[in-house]
Amino acid sequence: MCTAIVSVDPASPVPVLLVGVRDEFVTRAWQPPGRHWPDRPALVAGRDLRAGGTWFAVDPGAPRAATVLNAPGPLVPEEHRLSRGELPLRLAADGKLGDLELPRLDPFHALCAEPDSVRMWSWDGARLAERALGPGLHVIVNSGLEAEAHREGALEDAYMMARLTHFRPRLAATGRPEPLPGHGTVRQAWGGWLPLVEGDGLERADRRALLPLVDMGEGRVWGTTSVSLAALTRDAVRYDFSAEPGDPGSWTSVL
Repeated sequence: MCTAIVSVDPASPVPVLLVGVRDEFVTRAWQPPGRHWPDRPALVAGRDLRAGGTWFAVDPGAPRAATVLNAPGPLVPEEHRLSRGELPLRLAADGKLGDLELPRLDPFHALCAEPDSVRMWSWDGARLAERALGPGLHVIVNSGLEAEAHREGALEDAYMMARLTHFRPRLAATGRPEPLPGHGTVRQAWGGWLPLVEGDGLERADRRALLPLVDMGEGRVWGTTSVSLAALTRDAVRYDFSAEPGDPGSWTSVL
């Protein structure tokens, strides 16, 4: 149940903000953001150690940031499946998806943020749709942009709708931060948004939680394993990261 938050204000000195909340089994191994890909030396991203890709990637020189979320739809048999973790790397490096073997990819929502545009692609297992995200606030969950593909009766979708209903108005009502690269601490830079992306005081088992933590039994725990914040100016990116979601002391400035 990942979440992406996008704010677009073309008149701002920081026209695009991108927040990526990664939900995964907590035992899945990963490395913190770094330059982990020798064939793509410009990219900075966390690295998933199972599949080798990432969930959130930044090219500071472009400047460009990208992320990916799961989407509902039929899953590809494991023996034929390609990792969706390649998608943020492609988007951050090139600003486009390029040629994909879509039938070998599980459903996804992928976002590419640049100072003058934010684009979103959604693949449901049968059709790839592309759209531009214009000025304003946009929240993407697994059930789509503003949970547009919400399925009545689906428990996961009910959680996502509760999350959206709680957090979207709070984000909209909070003054939009302007986190300039190289200026101020993470808390100074992100202002009123930071307490929200730290969980807004909700218990992690709350169905509204932005940073869920769910015991699924048999030793399997699913929850938010990291939060990424990117702020794009015309010529640079500020990239802040928390490897311990909800802990106010866990933030580091990557770029």
